[in-house]
Amino acid sequence: MVRKAYSKEEIKTIVAQENVEFIRVTFTDVLGAIKNVEVPISQLDKVLDNNLMFDGSSIEGFVRINESDMYLYPDLSTFMIFPWATDSHGGKVARLIADVYTADREPFAGDPRHALRSALAKAKEEGFTAFNVGTEPEFFLFKLDENGKPTMELNDKGGYFDLAPLDMGENVRREIVLTLEKMNFEVEAAHHEVAEGQHEVDFKYTNALEAADKIQTFKLVVKTIARKNGYYATFMPKPVAGINGSGMHTNMSLFTEKGNAFEDKSDEMGLSQTAYHFLGGLLAHATAITALANPTVNSYKRLTPGFEAPVYVAWSASNRSPMIRIPASRGQSTRLELRTVDPTANPYTTLAAILMAGLDGVDRELEPTASVDKNIYLMDENERKRAGITNLPDTLLAAVSDLSEDPIVINAIGNHIADKFIEAKKIEYTSYRQFVSKWEIDNYLDNY
Repeated sequence: MVRKAYSKEEIKTIVAQENVEFIRVTFTDVLGAIKNVEVPISQLDKVLDNNLMFDGSSIEGFVRINESDMYLYPDLSTFMIFPWATDSHGGKVARLIADVYTADREPFAGDPRHALRSALAKAKEEGFTAFNVGTEPEFFLFKLDENGKPTMELNDKGGYFDLAPLDMGENVRREIVLTLEKMNFEVEAAHHEVAEGQHEVDFKYTNALEAADKIQTFKLVVKTIARKNGYYATFMPKPVAGINGSGMHTNMSLFTEKGNAFEDKSDEMGLSQTAYHFLGGLLAHATAITALANPTVNSYKRLTPGFEAPVYVAWSASNRSPMIRIPASRGQSTRLELRTVDPTANPYTTLAAILMAGLDGVDRELEPTASVDKNIYLMDENERKRAGITNLPDTLLAAVSDLSEDPIVINAIGNHIADKFIEAKKIEYTSYRQFVSKWEIDNYLDNY
C-alpha cells in the first residue's frame, strides 16, 4: 500500500472537515526517541510552509546551544489523524512526520531520517529503484499498579500462538490491529509470542523510509492502546531474565525496474548474485551494524544462547539459529531476514546501515561464507571455526568499538550521528558498569 501524496490544500480541507484541533509534528532523535512539537490548528499554514522552528539544542545528539534554531519540514505523505479519542468534546489530533533542517534551510546531518534518505539515494544511483523492508516487532505487556505505574507482573501465562484464556492479551492485540488499520497499516498477522506476556504484530513490507516511519508510529500505537486497557507495553529487549527477549526481525529485498533483484530462478536456492553479494556485505559489517541494531546495554541480555536469538555471524536457508535466514518464499517475496535487530533500534539509522553494508557487498562482489545448515548452538568452538563462524559482540561497548572502526557503516549514518551515538553509548555503558546488581550481591557478598 503506497502512501497518499497529500497536497497542502487537501490537508487543510481534511483538517476542517474532521474537526482537527492540534497537529503533532514529529521527528526522531539520534538515539531513536520520537519527539514532537504540538501546535494548534491556527498555525497549520506555518507548518505546511516549512516555517515551524524549534530548539535543536535540547534534543539528544542534535546541536550546540549557539546553533539551536532549526526548522521542521513536514513530509505531507505522512499526514494522518489519530483514531483514538483525544478529549471530551470531539476535537482531534493529527500527525505529520518531519525532516529536520538547519537555520540555513539545509538538511540537518544529525537527522536520522535524512541519513536513510541519503542511503536510498545512493541505492538509486546504483540502479535500485526500491529497498523494501518488512519487520516483525515484539513487545511485552505488563500490568499497571493502582497509581498507573508499570509493575513487573506480566499480563498472562501464554506461549507461542496460544489462545484465551492462556493469552490474556488478545483483546489488546485486536484493538492494536484495528487501530493500525485505521491508520493505513496493512497488518498481516498478530499473535502471542513464545514468552509469557510477549506479543507480536506483523505488518506488510514497504519501502524503507515508509517502513521506518511505520515502526515509530507502531510503537506509539502499541503503548497508547496498552495503557488504555490497563497495561504497560515495553519494547525493552529483555525485561525478564530466563525467558525469550523481544526482537524485530527485519526482512529486506532490493528492486530494479525489472523486479526483485534478489531473485534468480536458475540458482539452486533461487537467489541472484546481487542477493549473495548483499548478504556478503551484511556478514562483513555485521558487528558494526549490531551497535545500531542493538543499541542498549539490555540488548545483549537478549543476544545470548538458549533463547532463540542469534549470537553468531552466519547465514542459512534451513534453520533459525544464524544471524541471517533466507525465508522459503520466492518470486517477489525473495528476501533476506536479519534476525539480530531488536525494537530499541533507531529504524532510520539501522536501515541506512543495513542498506549501505549490503551495497558495499554488491559493489565489491563479496562472497558470503558457506551456509550453515545445522544448529549452531550445538556446534563446539572448533566446529564453528572450521565453518568460518565468528561471534557477534557480546556487550554494547564491544559493538560500539566495532562501529567506530567501520567506515562504511559510519558513512551510512554520517559522522555527526556516529560521533553523537558513540559518545552517548559509551556514557551509557560507563553508567551501567558503575551499578551493582542483585546478581553480584547474591553471588559474591557471602563468598568474599
